[in-house]
Amino acid sequence: MIQITSVERRAVATLAGIFSLRMLGLFMILPIFSIYAKQLKFVTPTTIGIALGIYGLTQALLQIPFGLASDRLGRKPMIIVGLLLFIAGSVVAALSDTIYGVILGRSLQGASAIGCVIMALVADLTREEVRVRAMAVIGITIGLSFALSMILGPILSDFGGVKGIFWTTAVLAVLAILVLVFLVPTPTKQTAGSDTIPKFSSIPQILLHSPLRSLNFGVLVLHASLTALFLKIPLAVQAIGYSKSLAWQFYLPIFVGSLFATVPCIIVIEKKSWARTGLIGMVLALVVSELGILYYFNQWLGLALSLGLFFTAFNTLEASLPSFVSKLAPPGSKGTALGVYSSAQFLGLFLGGVIGGWLDSGYGMVAVLLFCIILAVVWLTWILK
Repeated sequence: MIQITSVERRAVATLAGIFSLRMLGLFMILPIFSIYAKQLKFVTPTTIGIALGIYGLTQALLQIPFGLASDRLGRKPMIIVGLLLFIAGSVVAALSDTIYGVILGRSLQGASAIGCVIMALVADLTREEVRVRAMAVIGITIGLSFALSMILGPILSDFGGVKGIFWTTAVLAVLAILVLVFLVPTPTKQTAGSDTIPKFSSIPQILLHSPLRSLNFGVLVLHASLTALFLKIPLAVQAIGYSKSLAWQFYLPIFVGSLFATVPCIIVIEKKSWARTGLIGMVLALVVSELGILYYFNQWLGLALSLGLFFTAFNTLEASLPSFVSKLAPPGSKGTALGVYSSAQFLGLFLGGVIGGWLDSGYGMVAVLLFCIILAVVWLTWILK
């Protein structure tokens, strides 16, 4: 196996750190926001959903433009622009006393659509022979930062509330800029091409590609479900006896257990002979877990086991779907395929928040959970064809 050089190792570690700092900032409010938001002016279930999901819309719209701009203006300058937008959004949200101010702040946070640019910089700083390993390290780091955010969010809220979390995210973004400027190596040239940066001219081909359509719809379902569920899950955790500041005690064993279960699931699903079976199994697990959350919504053990199954399926699919996209992408269009995939991912976050909030406003918790279940069943039916 070809060894990663010290420069490549430093590049991957620092860029993974930047990705993680930003993801922590985005996700720490998930386990507590639906409880905290009741303190804001003009709040409704619909506006709570919009506040949770709006950053997904701006991410989806700006992923590809940021990647293209980085080809002309440079990777590091565009990452800095994105992080400055993230800081601005965090400050706006922290200073807001109305739900509309938080929505504006979250939309600015989402406008920091630098994921594609970071991946391009990874490609610039690593050799092709080790690039898959480099991307895998970043993918694992993102998964771990998501799990950590679910633990840290409730803990930090005990000290400064959600406003304190937004201030923390601004500080994390400042740290990310310092890491980028002083620790990330500067590439001698930009080598990332069509396999990393999306191209507008290739988008129609990707949208018409049947296997990729299924994966793009799948990641939309996955993230729509995540956002919609977390409109109600924090309330369920509070109802079974955990205050906002102690909610981490409920989430911690669930995430630890799901991470241990995820590793063997990823190994199985990555095997060529088991790929389709593993994919079907994980989507089926998604359906079963959401049915369990609906049935055991107010029961500690049933809710914990159902959430554990959900996050096992979620983490496995989150780690495996990009690999499937890369393998199925037409020659020379991998960057575009992954760009469309990322846009579908973030669009799912937006739709889950908006539609979930609207359903909660008009029809309550059962409607939100049925929405998630129906989405997962439609995806399962699609891949079973």
